[in-house]
Amino acid sequence: MGINRESDLAANLQIGPTDQGMVRIYVEGDGIDLPLDFDPDEAAEIAEELLAAAETARGMAAGGGAPGKGKGGKRR
Repeated sequence: MGINRESDLAANLQIGPTDQGMVRIYVEGDGIDLPLDFDPDEAAEIAEELLAAAETARGMAAGGGAPGKGKGGKRR
């Protein structure tokens, strides 16, 4: 599934620190139970990417043109 493709899937998202000093993004949905752990530096990089995507989306919503391509990155 591409980033611009709509879906009827629903999932819950939780984000928080683990007792091992990692940051966990936990996705739970119908048939999905996906814990993703990142070291704090990786988590900060993901947060920066989310903020950049939010700013791009705001610009698009205001009539600011076509979307840019995301950076992507290594995920565990």
